[in-house]
Amino acid sequence: MNNASPIRVLCADDHQLIRDGIAFALQGEAGIELVASAANGLEAVEGFRKHRPDITLMDLQMPSLSGFDALMAIRKEAPKARCIILTTYQGDVQAARALKAGAMGYLLKTMIRKRLVEAIHTVNAGHKYVPHEIACTVMNHLAAEELSGRELDVLRSVAAGCANKIIADRLQISENTVKSHIKSIVAKLEANDRAHAVFLAMRRGLLDE
Repeated sequence: MNNASPIRVLCADDHQLIRDGIAFALQGEAGIELVASAANGLEAVEGFRKHRPDITLMDLQMPSLSGFDALMAIRKEAPKARCIILTTYQGDVQAARALKAGAMGYLLKTMIRKRLVEAIHTVNAGHKYVPHEIACTVMNHLAAEELSGRELDVLRSVAAGCANKIIADRLQISENTVKSHIKSIVAKLEANDRAHAVFLAMRRGLLDE
């Protein structure tokens, strides 16, 4: 007979449907108890302070305070807090950023039904949980040269459909400088052209805020 206390879980996501789905997925698990839910980052931090859960499930994109900032706030107060990021974003940049900030798991929302329980048990045991497909993407780009802040500014303008002259005016730089930045961006992302660079950047999560 197992008398161990259940793993206490806090779920933070701004979509009611996701919160309901997680509650449904966990309700039949004898060893896991959903103790609280939060609809934004601020509620997540407050909920953590109040309930001190064993595992916090955290969406990245939330109002009031992003999941990333909420993760940072929680980890500042409780360095040993165990958080699993739940997201729709598979990009390696977002995953690497969250893991560097102290997240112990990274799970796509499409994986919740099949892998959530396994992820919770794995992280609660003190191990990281990163699905193979995401881990491979992170590793493949680990040695890639990062874009500078100005290059990201240029790339965002390119993604918005702006011509070089408009980008130059917007950033108060010359058109030649814009062209130079775009050439560097294309090289760093190993893209074929500016449109391909935007596609790769979006897929990797470089343009996500």
